[in-house]
Amino acid sequence: MSMDKVEQRNIVVIGGGIIGCSTAYYLSRHPSYSTSTTNIIVLEASANGVAQGASGKAGGLIAKWAYPREIVDISFPEHVKLAEEHNGAERWGWRFVGCGSWEGEGEGEGEALGESRSGSLEKTLGFGATAAPENRADKGLPDDLTWVKEELTTSYSPMSGPDGTAQVHPYLFTTSMLDLAKEKGVQLVKGTAISLEQVDHHVTGVTYRDWSDSGCIKTLPATHVVLSAGAWSPSIIPSLPIAATRAHSVTIRPKAGVTISPYVLFTEILLPHSLSASPEIYARPDNEVYVCGPGDDSILPGNVDDVEIDLAACQSIINQVASISQELREGAVDKRQACFLPVVRTGGGPIIGEADKIAKGLYIATGHTCWGICNAPGTAKVIAELIMGRRKARSGNLTKLAPSRFL
Repeated sequence: MSMDKVEQRNIVVIGGGIIGCSTAYYLSRHPSYSTSTTNIIVLEASANGVAQGASGKAGGLIAKWAYPREIVDISFPEHVKLAEEHNGAERWGWRFVGCGSWEGEGEGEGEALGESRSGSLEKTLGFGATAAPENRADKGLPDDLTWVKEELTTSYSPMSGPDGTAQVHPYLFTTSMLDLAKEKGVQLVKGTAISLEQVDHHVTGVTYRDWSDSGCIKTLPATHVVLSAGAWSPSIIPSLPIAATRAHSVTIRPKAGVTISPYVLFTEILLPHSLSASPEIYARPDNEVYVCGPGDDSILPGNVDDVEIDLAACQSIINQVASISQELREGAVDKRQACFLPVVRTGGGPIIGEADKIAKGLYIATGHTCWGICNAPGTAKVIAELIMGRRKARSGNLTKLAPSRFL
């Protein structure tokens, strides 16, 4: 009776954001994984470690109504399982939240509040429009949503039922995924990927600049490579139709004794002088409040550590939420930050699967726009199944997201 030869896998995951760290986690949890036959390395360009880009500076929204449907239907139940298995409520702030569309007026001078000058992140694109209440005087504000001014509210419309929207703290979730993967033998290497190496149309390694060794050029041997470097992915595969959108955000810590009830608000604020703004507001379990603004077309720097922050854009966000909430106006601003989101130029996406037109053993996992945190577990599970299950994904049909449709 013959036995199959045991396949030795050297897997290099390029990018230590939520997609890369989740992929490392799911690879290390696959039934066929063994440290004796599989070596997994996460290659991260930041000198400060993983989750330094969008994965550490996102809102952390998890929604059944997100898009695309193919990956959301895998990801949402995986989020629930991960939280149950690893105490996500304590470890990374997992909880279900109320989520709604808030419309109203802002108090203050329009110029100081700052109109939304750039493009929407289109986070609600996958959500069907909700009809406004017939009687707009009936604003629909939930009883416990007390941290936005009722007198400034025109209407509030819930966007999902009580089990349709959840949240995580993105930095804690991303670093937890890596820490859990490390427990199974996954290694983190700090270095910037330079090029993909291949022989006979099959990947053989990743050449990179090693920051722990004075920037020396080295090559990691690889039988499989997962390119999950977000907006930086085209630096390795230039034909990837990925554009970078910069988004600013701030975090606000309310005064002691002030409790912010668990809601995520997609706002539409009418400002003086016919201006408007649409900041997204996320109340977090530790009473921190995260707020993000629109995207802009700032040029992507060479490294995530070099992302520039437009302090005026951050101040506009602060002023906008202050115009509808006394609790947030009186709070202390903790962080002013910016990150780049990977957007598929041709529409659609994300791009998930083997890019065998370029090289066998190369897997793409990028282009998640503002839904990277939400769709990471589903993406990672499928990539792990493709690599560990001999190119067969069991979890779902992701044909519409295959690299062959984009490259």
